[in-house]
Amino acid sequence: MTMVVIIIILALLFDYINGFHDAANSIATVVSTKVLTPFQAVLWAAMFNLLAFFIFKDHAVANTISKTVFENYITLDVILAGLIAAIFWNLLTWWFGIPSSSSHTLIGGFAGAAVVHAYATKGYMPIKDIVDSDSIVKTIWFIFLAPVIGMVVSAYITLVTIKRNMWARMGLIVLSSLGMFFLFNYFMGVKLEENLKKFYKIDKFQKLVARDTSDLKSKEKLEKATALFEASKPYLEDYNNLGKDKTAQLIADNVDLSMVEETKMRDYVALYLKLDAKKNAAFYDEKARPAVDSAETLLKLCIPYFKIYHEIGKDSAGKKIAGILHLGEVQTEKFLNKFDIDVKKSLSKELDMADNRMLNLCCMFVFAIFAFAYIYVEVLRKPTALSMQNMFKRLQLLSSAAFSLGHGGSDAQKVMGIIGAALIANGTIIDFNAIPDWVPLACYGSIALGTLTGGWKIVKTMGTKITKVTPLEGVGAETAGAITLFVTAQMGIPVSTTHTITGSIIGVGATKRLSAVRWGITRSLLFAWIVTIPVSAIVAGISYFVICLFK
Repeated sequence: MTMVVIIIILALLFDYINGFHDAANSIATVVSTKVLTPFQAVLWAAMFNLLAFFIFKDHAVANTISKTVFENYITLDVILAGLIAAIFWNLLTWWFGIPSSSSHTLIGGFAGAAVVHAYATKGYMPIKDIVDSDSIVKTIWFIFLAPVIGMVVSAYITLVTIKRNMWARMGLIVLSSLGMFFLFNYFMGVKLEENLKKFYKIDKFQKLVARDTSDLKSKEKLEKATALFEASKPYLEDYNNLGKDKTAQLIADNVDLSMVEETKMRDYVALYLKLDAKKNAAFYDEKARPAVDSAETLLKLCIPYFKIYHEIGKDSAGKKIAGILHLGEVQTEKFLNKFDIDVKKSLSKELDMADNRMLNLCCMFVFAIFAFAYIYVEVLRKPTALSMQNMFKRLQLLSSAAFSLGHGGSDAQKVMGIIGAALIANGTIIDFNAIPDWVPLACYGSIALGTLTGGWKIVKTMGTKITKVTPLEGVGAETAGAITLFVTAQMGIPVSTTHTITGSIIGVGATKRLSAVRWGITRSLLFAWIVTIPVSAIVAGISYFVICLFK
């Protein structure tokens, strides 16, 4: 347990460092355009970093991070080594004023430590058997795609903004907002189905079948879970009107969820026995096999009581199971307190995580404010150079707030993924969906606190060295960065806020003329981005060996 506490402390420290390392991303343009003082800017950014906790319900990015490495190779030593490497690289790049990616150093460190651990304990094997190559490849692709998307979106926003015909500009803003609205509605529909599949553990059964095609039991469970999903899917169609609780109730009334209840009870007892942690230990040391066999025997003896849970009641079933597990009076009471399996509540929570309507509403609010600001300055009042400049300065407060919201919502999740992986490896929780509520709150709080301390060396690079940024261009860059982060967070892709805002700043600079962008600085940044993952992986490997020496 001591190791888990150390990992959680270091993870939150990394989140804090991420905050002050990436504070420049949120405030560089608003400071360089003198809309806010540095102190005012970090307060503004930190506030919206924390507010993201209430806006971003789905933790898809955290889930992606936690599954970067296959579970057999996730140990507390691996996670600790990855964190040490990530903290080292973040502090090093901060010291030299290089805006590198906190996301990619965390992924590189985690994967690098896992590969070294696997080679040290099991011998050589293909890397694709250790890390999830799809997640890694997707992350690497977005090292380049995130800044390109930010650049294209920021160039589009800037060109729309400077369009002389105000009503044509309004038309483009309306079309853009409608496009964003329907895109987020599509994401919500996809996530509702994905989370419903997770509720039925279809992904888990698919992995078991993929590992062993002769596993008839897992195949049968997969078929049953898929049939339940297909039976439940039609009830998602009216989710916008019904909401999470009524939709969950509707599914529970019309679909037999007894299999889900039995699975949840089995998972709870398996967690109590720390079965997965024992299996992981036996994967490396056959001497740990008897402990696994003993736990599995106890679990099998409990299964009949899962099936008659409703017939004999929670207390009776729980006490029978507690007797099988040889629990004392105090332990039995603790066991019973957590044994109540409420599938409707679990389903409601799963559906709620896919609900992005609050985020969609925030986007629509930003578009509406932009439109009303243009109408007020250019139609209701006589436009002057001073009034236009003041308008963009005020709009920059909104765009920087939106980017800080995206920064908090995207980056805080990455540490949530690491803490979740540590809790699973320790046998504290059964899977990422069971992550305690204090974890996301602590992560969002840490990144907000880190933002308050700022990262002034990187502000200079981001705010002045890439291109000279005016309030108009600052609005374009920050809004583009926010949109990119909102979209990639919905897709569950861990992108870099640094890469995103850099691409966005390049985009607004390029709309003036290509020579307005200092491409020499950009090439240096690109080099730092490319080496982040491999360097972090190497440092994590060295850290792993050092940790093993002191054990």
